[in-house]
Amino acid sequence: MKKEVGQNIDELAINNLRVLSCEMIQRANSGHPGIALGAAPMMWALFSRHLRVDPKDPEWSNRDRFVLSAGHGSALLYAMLHVSGFDLSINDLKNFRRFGSKTPGHPERGHVPGVEATTGPLGQGIGMAVGMALAERTLAARLNRKAKVVDHFTYCLVGDGDLMEGISHEAASFAGNQRLSKLIVLYDSNDVSLDGPASRSFRTDVCRRFESYGWDTQLVANGNDVDEIDRAIEKAKKTDKPSLIEIKTTIGFGADKAGTNAVHGAPLGENGLENLRTRLEYDGPAFTVLPEVKAAAETMIENRGKKAHDDWRKVLDDLAASDEECFDETVAVLNGKRCLNALDGMTRYESGAEASRDTSHKVIQVLAEKMDNLVGGSADLSSSDKTAIDASGLLDDEHPTGRNVAYGVREFAQGTIMNGMALHGGLR
Repeated sequence: MKKEVGQNIDELAINNLRVLSCEMIQRANSGHPGIALGAAPMMWALFSRHLRVDPKDPEWSNRDRFVLSAGHGSALLYAMLHVSGFDLSINDLKNFRRFGSKTPGHPERGHVPGVEATTGPLGQGIGMAVGMALAERTLAARLNRKAKVVDHFTYCLVGDGDLMEGISHEAASFAGNQRLSKLIVLYDSNDVSLDGPASRSFRTDVCRRFESYGWDTQLVANGNDVDEIDRAIEKAKKTDKPSLIEIKTTIGFGADKAGTNAVHGAPLGENGLENLRTRLEYDGPAFTVLPEVKAAAETMIENRGKKAHDDWRKVLDDLAASDEECFDETVAVLNGKRCLNALDGMTRYESGAEASRDTSHKVIQVLAEKMDNLVGGSADLSSSDKTAIDASGLLDDEHPTGRNVAYGVREFAQGTIMNGMALHGGLR
């Protein structure tokens, strides 16, 4: 297909992602085209302009993290990962939502290359993204003494449903209090939920609420404007607070029932798919990445990510040459090889000899002495449940090397934040 007159490479790539996502959903006869059609521009803007990843080495420790909290939009994520050069084939896309495939109905960490967190239950992805951002800052404060070996952003895409869930507000409040400045959340704001207009149950001024939590907020009025989204992300990267970018979109953009709940979670149908292609002025072959799009993605995503990875390797090589001990310690932490035998020689405690919280406290101190990358916390209960590491203070924006996290009474978010820290790697 030749590039249509009036369509630049961004429009072509976005429409390619839209059609490919809807073809996957149609073939599976199941899925969510609404978010795929509405959020494709923000996904392309993020991956092509900002997200620093190496598709040939998805586990590179200093990659940017991206969490699709709105996990029902998995077709768009898989299409984007395929276009970006990750190990997902066209056949994998054709097997979307089929048992045993690499492309399940919701993203699964460890099963799909490029997926950072298993998401689907709304609100939990943003909590894990908060944990990843907290881990990044903590490790940077610990390891960047002689070279900048930890320095990346964490991005998250949420929808209206994510922000209705209470867990997302626990996580957002915590992130604001921690001033996690390298956390950037893209909010697909389309004012529609599964049962109808979101106003039936949700009229919150989201930006004002996040501002009250200590976030920087921006509004992108046109969700199809890649340049405006790009500028908003660039601005967010320069603030000293976590950032929320509300991006106004049309659910199911280009589809017959665009702007309504009818396009949220049902395939478009063969006629609907053809009508989508007509409206988007897209006539590429089915299940195809256009050559122009593939070339652009290779330059803007693969090559840019590989260069960033190569530059980082050079930093590590220089560190190894200048301070071998510091290099060995850094690599051990980043590779999760720190004190794997920490339980060896542990004192044996008899059941019932003392309160279990007292025994737990003693064990935590021993582990903390052996594992300097062990962190923990409590939901405002450390004086009662005795979970504090005595030799360390709080972990917060003023003390990023602390080891005790004050989660406040946010038990649900605490779980997701700790999951995010573990998924990031480097900490226990």
